[in-house]
Amino acid sequence: MKTTSKRMVGRVVIVALAVLVQVVWLVFMIMVLGDRFPIVTTVIDILSIVAVLRLTSKNINPAYKLAWTTLILVVPIVGAVIYLLFGRSWMGKDMQHKLDESYHAAADYLSGDRKVTEHLRRESETAARQSCYISGMAGFPLYQGTKTKYYRVGEEMYRDLLTELKRAGHFIFMEYFIIAEGEMWDSILAVLEEKAQMGLDVRLIYDDFGCASRLPQQLQLQLQRKGIRCEVFNPLMPVASIILNNRDHRKITVIDGYVAFTGGVNLADEYINAIQRFGYWKDSAVMLRGEAVWSFTVMFLQMWSVLAHETVDFAKYRPHVWHEEPFETDGFVQPYGDTPLDHETVGESVYLNIINRAKRYIYIFTPYLVIDSEVTTALCLAAKSGIDVRIVVPGIPDKKLVFLVTQSHYGVLLEAGVRIYEYSRGFLHAKSFVCDDKIATVGSINLDYRSLYLHFECGVWMYHAQAVLQLKKDVLETFRESREITLENCRRSALTQVWQSVLRLFAPLM
Repeated sequence: MKTTSKRMVGRVVIVALAVLVQVVWLVFMIMVLGDRFPIVTTVIDILSIVAVLRLTSKNINPAYKLAWTTLILVVPIVGAVIYLLFGRSWMGKDMQHKLDESYHAAADYLSGDRKVTEHLRRESETAARQSCYISGMAGFPLYQGTKTKYYRVGEEMYRDLLTELKRAGHFIFMEYFIIAEGEMWDSILAVLEEKAQMGLDVRLIYDDFGCASRLPQQLQLQLQRKGIRCEVFNPLMPVASIILNNRDHRKITVIDGYVAFTGGVNLADEYINAIQRFGYWKDSAVMLRGEAVWSFTVMFLQMWSVLAHETVDFAKYRPHVWHEEPFETDGFVQPYGDTPLDHETVGESVYLNIINRAKRYIYIFTPYLVIDSEVTTALCLAAKSGIDVRIVVPGIPDKKLVFLVTQSHYGVLLEAGVRIYEYSRGFLHAKSFVCDDKIATVGSINLDYRSLYLHFECGVWMYHAQAVLQLKKDVLETFRESREITLENCRRSALTQVWQSVLRLFAPLM
């Protein structure tokens, strides 16, 4: 086991060193040429200015622009090289073209039901407007005919996930950012193997960066030999390139077209507390049963068609193909996906819509609080308007530098009336919002720049569904297991404050 672990970690180290060597070599060559041929330095300076001007003209987050602009201007050669290698969406055009083709192929299957939309509008104009945004900008419709179940920790979801996988009779689709060898993955893999041998259509997508230090490099071939179709998102290569930025951060399981799981839970032992990392690991997830699963099926197949270069017959996987009876309903459910290639920040906008339209309270779980001015302003304005705004973050962080950035936001939020809690038992990895006993969202989307702007993500928006109050109950219990932060707790040394300011400046690049 130790040998396997060293081999897997070694792969990450080798790739990282290879990329570093390429960057250093390129910077060194430019500096050497600049000494011999001054015009080279002049050209780099001009390119740096052009890059900055192009950055400022782009319709992207201002903080992202500022971080890159600062890096380019403060260290012109190094900053310009890093920006040319990592700061532009070279991957975007090709990937977007393939995704556009896939989205176009699926568009007719995501038309939605106007009666459901009108029903929601009669119940709540505010909720209907939030739903309308998701339908219009993300392309995923609103559903009824769906039951929801919320999970307050990963081990509870794991038990139901295994049960539903064992019940699968036709197909299983799974898409995850992190998969790691251990109790959780081994037990799931055993079920997938068994189902594949029985002739079921079993498919898996995993992100290579997320799994690089946790799985053997040849996993894809091993799975395919077992009858499990497998595709790797953005294979990790020892080449300095923008493609290292975009990751598939989604967590999706679809079973037989009418059962789905999503949330923050990856397929690794820390997520079910079979091993301990950063204290007790608290996450959240939700299970859907019914019509709304169709959006997750389409989401998975869109990505599959791009990675596998296949044309997909979407109609074969509709919810009622293998479940002829009507589905139960407990409210309105709307899954949604987010892509970094369409310049529409769906994940952040869903969060902002909930914050801006709250009437009584908004409670938030997030592992990282690396927020831009738009989210900061929305949270502060809501609190100043008398809304009960509370945020729970980890008590034991997994990334200390990111946690320093998280803590750097405490002061302005607390002064505005936002209440902040640190989860005392350990690391909180949940990404969940609940509002006014009516609206909630659970998914894979963190409150940080990478998640909001660079990753492929997913979530599920719910109105008056069973999971909404289940989530609220969990949040209230979590408050009691957490330490509330005061302005007194936020006092830091002058050196720490300076360090936090620097980290905040470059937070969009972390």
